Amino acid sequence: MPLETKLTARLVEIFSAIQGEGLNVGTRQLFIRFALCDLRCKFCDSAHTWGVPSECRIERTPGQRDFETHPNPVSGNQLLEWVEWQNQPGLHDSLALTGGEPLLHAPFLVEFLPLLRQLTELPIYLETAGHRPEQLAMVLPFLDSVGMDIKLKSVSGEDTGQAHSEFLQLCHKSSVAVFVKVIVDRNTDPIELEQAAQLVAQVSPEIPLFLQPVTPLEESNQHLLVPSPEQVLAWQALMKRILASVRVIPQTHKMMGQL
Repeated sequence: MPLETKLTARLVEIFSAIQGEGLNVGTRQLFIRFALCDLRCKFCDSAHTWGVPSECRIERTPGQRDFETHPNPVSGNQLLEWVEWQNQPGLHDSLALTGGEPLLHAPFLVEFLPLLRQLTELPIYLETAGHRPEQLAMVLPFLDSVGMDIKLKSVSGEDTGQAHSEFLQLCHKSSVAVFVKVIVDRNTDPIELEQAAQLVAQVSPEIPLFLQPVTPLEESNQHLLVPSPEQVLAWQALMKRILASVRVIPQTHKMMGQL
């Protein structure tokens, strides 16, 4: 299946796993992890995606972590071949575009995603920081669902609030399913949580929101303190006064030791 573009992708890895976060938690997804991110969140567990590695990792057997390496960047044709190789019949519920920030690759995705859908017939899910509405508009016609992070400055150190509203409006007006994820730690500012809930409610109070207690990184970091159950219960109650659905789900893939 030839691509009608000469654009290439800068990848970190392709692998099969159980989704551990958000609305798709527990489902089996085929992950395409793109390199590059323009944010530097304190809690990031994928800091290795901030730049472009010289090689990407491709899983040979779905779920077995038997990676082989290939040089970056890769052609769209090659990426399609790897996806077809991984996508065993009936195994995956959807394809996940993750990173890094996948929307930094919007021109490539515009040409690649229609071919990806034709090849696999699987729903396409985008994981994003939700701060690039212009790039989202380019790829939105080719998506089935979007998981958008709201970065709290008190937790992430980033401030992307202004772009989130426009981003969420685009998702809500389209046919994609959308949900919001908010990472919380012990230092979370409740005022920021209330503001996040209001931002979502201004688009639609029916959009699901997931509070995700931070998972400490392996290296010691005093900024990554897990919130207490009392804190999480209070924050959920606060946000449920504004939104219809506020769920608390930690990173379940970390709990089961799935890397």
